[in-house]
Amino acid sequence: MSSIPYWRLSGFYFFYFAFVGAMAPYWALYLRSLEFNAFQIGVLMAPLHVMRMFAPNIWGHIADRTGKRVAIVQFAALVSLVSFIGVFLGTGFWWMLAVMSFISFFWSASLPLVEATTLSHLGDRTDRYGKIRLWGSVGFILVVVGLGWLLDHAAIRTLIWVVLGLLVGIVLFARFIPEAEIVTLEAVHTPLGHVVRQREVMALLVAAILMAAAHGPYYTFFTIYLVDAGYSKSLAGWLWALGVICEVGVFLVMPRILKRISAETVVLITLVVAALRFLLIGWWVDNMPVLLFAQLLHAITFAAYHAAAIGLIHRYFRGRNQARGQALYNSLAFGIGGTVGTLYAGAVWQHYGGAFTFTTAAGFAGVAALVFAWKGRPCHTP
Repeated sequence: MSSIPYWRLSGFYFFYFAFVGAMAPYWALYLRSLEFNAFQIGVLMAPLHVMRMFAPNIWGHIADRTGKRVAIVQFAALVSLVSFIGVFLGTGFWWMLAVMSFISFFWSASLPLVEATTLSHLGDRTDRYGKIRLWGSVGFILVVVGLGWLLDHAAIRTLIWVVLGLLVGIVLFARFIPEAEIVTLEAVHTPLGHVVRQREVMALLVAAILMAAAHGPYYTFFTIYLVDAGYSKSLAGWLWALGVICEVGVFLVMPRILKRISAETVVLITLVVAALRFLLIGWWVDNMPVLLFAQLLHAITFAAYHAAAIGLIHRYFRGRNQARGQALYNSLAFGIGGTVGTLYAGAVWQHYGGAFTFTTAAGFAGVAALVFAWKGRPCHTP
């Protein structure tokens, strides 16, 4: 990887997903400490997803027009850092919603552009993507375990200082990512709409929306579910970390797996496994062996799924469509899907409790598997 800016890209992924490792497991706990109810927590977590519906497409379009992907990432990271200071200035519902919305609009610009930049640097060596992306998993693990221990011994407000520090790390590493040449392999540019209308692309995008929606209860309420079931915050952190530790191993072996099994087959398997996993979490949260097994499945439902899906998006969206393709994938899956997942999780949790909420999540994953099995493979007609 001598010609690839391995450590600069890896460092960005490390801090980006370290930030996720602080927000996804623990931000809901912080919001509950401010005496918000389950539905309000769902609404306050939603901007992280809502802004992904349109913001990445705006940034991706600008990046593809100007070729300045990294400059946009650097600007967005800095504004996200400055915006986060707002959480120190007020704790009212509408204030927090406004602050989280503003942060999310800029924060959501970063990942699809860095994904496109990373894949451009890799060129035809896209099988090495996992070895760079795994550092995001390492950052997530260190933060989720460390914060779990810290929050068992310190006030929950400590969380906002940790998040601030992680945003500083994102800003610093964004500063050192080099721009990548955007290579257009097509003799004629294919319009974005034409690519999207292909049946296998549409199936992948619909399945991605449903898969993200299925993860809504997990990313919003899993830690609360564990704490309410009697687990300590430290043990909750380790349970989060267990899944991500396995995820690192899968990222390392995915290049070999994808040489033997098609990306389409991998995606379908992961959707089925996700349905099983959320049923196990929903109904056996108090059974440690079952819960451990469910967390091991995170290696499949996240790492294997993500590596295969990103590879398919990179295959379908070529040339000048690369950044917009990654942005479209992020905005539909994590934007629409994530928003639906967060909002239904809050509403269902408020009225029916955790078990039924995770059962609903399993239903979303099951439907995603059916959609992808039906239309997800390329149609090779003469």
